[in-house]
Amino acid sequence: MALRTVTAVPGVPDHPTVRLGRLGVLLVNLGTPDSTSIPDIRRYLAEFLSDRRVIEVNPLLWKLILHGVILRIRPPKTAEAYRAIWMTETDESPLRFHTRATAEALQARLDPDAGTVRVDWAMRYGNPAIRERMQALQDEGCDRILVLPLYPQYAASTTATVVDEVSRHLRATRWQPAVRTVPAFHDDPAYIEAVAAGIRAHLATLDWEPEVILASFHGLPKRYLTMGDPYHCHCAKTARLVRERLGLDADRLRLTFQSRFGREEWLRPYTDETIETLAKAGVKRMAVVMPGFVADCVETLEEIALQARETFEHAGGTHFTAVPCLNSGADAIGLYETLVRRELGGWWDSADRG
Repeated sequence: MALRTVTAVPGVPDHPTVRLGRLGVLLVNLGTPDSTSIPDIRRYLAEFLSDRRVIEVNPLLWKLILHGVILRIRPPKTAEAYRAIWMTETDESPLRFHTRATAEALQARLDPDAGTVRVDWAMRYGNPAIRERMQALQDEGCDRILVLPLYPQYAASTTATVVDEVSRHLRATRWQPAVRTVPAFHDDPAYIEAVAAGIRAHLATLDWEPEVILASFHGLPKRYLTMGDPYHCHCAKTARLVRERLGLDADRLRLTFQSRFGREEWLRPYTDETIETLAKAGVKRMAVVMPGFVADCVETLEEIALQARETFEHAGGTHFTAVPCLNSGADAIGLYETLVRRELGGWWDSADRG
């Protein structure tokens, strides 16, 4: 379907200019501060940690804790972590770099001229914002938009927050586009193969073989599981399918959870404790893959590649490696192309016929 522009209608004076006929695809990642400065870090953390989906505690109490304590003491430490992984060449975080590069590569793969499909990207927290890019797609004539949250495993604190923000944009929009959301792809064969291929390719670059591979996912409070969140089950299935795809047993590839915050119990086993325990038990060679993150970020590059390595070596380990995420490589683009073509379904067929 060619892009159409309606500028006037007979008998309707001052008719607004309307563009329509394109399909939009919006990739959405978690978010990133604009820089490593303390004010930018504080602004980012304030937006992220104010989301009721992310922190499910009494909102009045949490507001006091967040603004009275956390946003006073945490930004310097977070800024230090970001400085350790910041891409100075382009002055941005790896997450922003790879999300943008992914959108550009997917555009070239799907529709290089963007005549029918327009691919864009946004961050749930920080810039560019979801509402801004949704409006930009509409302004470019996209009256049907497919939203792809870049979270393989569904969680209310990740995927649901993207849907929430898209809905807030729609509530403020007079002429709403039709919207679809790509579901969790934790067990999609294309995703499992992409993760497995990344592990194989990385391990092939080493002159040693890991005794244990940890599949480390971002953690959540355990009570979220008991409240009905499927995240733990999605992570467990991903780990099992990757293990089977690589032909490993449960001792060689183990499921763990990282990045816990606060005092309450989170999903177990914890990545940091598992690394230390295994090293003290005599494991000398370890690899960690993080399948829940599609692009490298502070949690993968600083928390695992730097901090976890230090923990492992301090406890007696000698060889440690962090497997890169899918990032914006060919396997990632192939995965997203598969998901987008499938979910656009009849939209694309009708656009071609139009």
